[in-house]
Amino acid sequence: MISKIAISGYRSLRDVVIPLNDITVVTGANGTGKSSAYRALRLLSDIADDRIIASIAAEGGFEGVLWAGPERISRTMRSGETPVQGTQRKGPVALKLGFQDREFSYAIDLGLPRPDSTTLFGGDPIIKRELLWKGEKPTPSKIIADRRGPGVQLKTKGEPVQFAVDLAPYESMVRAVAGPSAPNEVDQLRRRLGAWRFYDQIRTDADAPARRPQVGTRTVALSPDGSDLAAAVATIFEIGEGELLNLAISNAFPGARLEVSAETGLFQLFMHQPGMLRPLAASELSDGTLRFILLATALLSPRPAPLLVLNEPEASLHGAVIPALASLIVEAGRDAQIVVVSHDRALVTALRSAGAGLVELYKDTGETFVETDETPHWTWPAR
Repeated sequence: MISKIAISGYRSLRDVVIPLNDITVVTGANGTGKSSAYRALRLLSDIADDRIIASIAAEGGFEGVLWAGPERISRTMRSGETPVQGTQRKGPVALKLGFQDREFSYAIDLGLPRPDSTTLFGGDPIIKRELLWKGEKPTPSKIIADRRGPGVQLKTKGEPVQFAVDLAPYESMVRAVAGPSAPNEVDQLRRRLGAWRFYDQIRTDADAPARRPQVGTRTVALSPDGSDLAAAVATIFEIGEGELLNLAISNAFPGARLEVSAETGLFQLFMHQPGMLRPLAASELSDGTLRFILLATALLSPRPAPLLVLNEPEASLHGAVIPALASLIVEAGRDAQIVVVSHDRALVTALRSAGAGLVELYKDTGETFVETDETPHWTWPAR
């Protein structure tokens, strides 16, 4: 289980550490940094496939995702006595991401490349340092793998050994350090990051993929766009918790149940409801009903994710359905670690009452701060 996420220099998150429980609710008013925290988690996951640089480019480029305020905000700036203004920079420009779980900690430090007029990719960030270590502090005796520049140094039986790799500045060691001579922890890190799942505003509009019949095959995890919904539901019925899924549907929509048909290889989802002479196809369901089915299918996957992140799952849902969603999240939290990013007070209260951890974000002078019961410690590795 991940115990903390650390983010520095990303949008309004100048330097925050977010503690995580089995189920964690990240909340706060509009504009306090909830979406930024969600995106930072996605960037961490992208490291497994070496897509973090491409993802930053898709968000508007390195300059567009960096902390936009001054390097330091003085007391008088926060009080309004003096205007917020830039000062002479003493530290390097950096975007840092990291996390700690029960077995190890990982951090990546992205920075600016040297000016180079010979390339069209001069605006892309480069990886200044990556570090994988045991425990909390990255002391020399705890280091497992250390990447500086193109080389990676591994610890084997307590002795540093250079791993045979020549990394480009935009390539992560997480993908490159593999094979019999690589530490098992690096392979674990790669597999864990790659298995994180994210669901953010899954489409439920009239043209949403989830509404159309689709070619079906066994699907143990719903895709982020919901295009394989019918196949994922059928998989839960056959090898997962079909009764639990229909119980969740009935809790939200009393007496309702799901059914999947397959004709000429195309799977289609239907919903039976009391008083109706025929089931409704997915194309006929309301946005809120379809969204709840999508969330239930994602949460009750036969192959739970090590980390599942839901961004504003309450969108399009009527208030009467929120208790059923909260119960569903609590049930899924028995098998997977879950982070819910939400500003819906009913959902936050219900999850909090069930024992979920609460992380409230707020802003001061443009900077996001974390309000929580206990502020966890984090040490960033030096470049």
